[in-house]
Amino acid sequence: QVQLVESGGGLVQAGGSLGLSCAASGSIFASNVMGWYRQAPGKQRELVATITSGGSTNYADSVKGRFTISRNNAKNTVYLQMNSLKPEDTAVYYCKFTIIFKAIDYWGQGTQVTVSS
Repeated sequence: QVQLVESGGGLVQAGGSLGLSCAASGSIFASNVMGWYRQAPGKQRELVATITSGGSTNYADSVKGRFTISRNNAKNTVYLQMNSLKPEDTAVYYCKFTIIFKAIDYWGQGTQVTVSS
């Protein structure tokens, strides 16, 4: 089992910045992918960004150039720095941890990000 604890989020005005973090604990395997997804009211959950244990990153087109994902493998923690936030970034943001060779996903509890116009 893997437990994920998210922190950060909150309310910010458009154009502002917020940071999220997610710490993983438990049965951590070295080869994994950590990422952030979000779900707005009435919409499906969507990819925001992912980062492998080797440091390869992937971003949704909608956040490229504004969001940065990073991780600290020693702390099993992933970060999401969100700049130039827009009202359409408003959503519940979820952390996901994937053990690659087991193809198992673990999800955090979600944290609300609200961007006011």
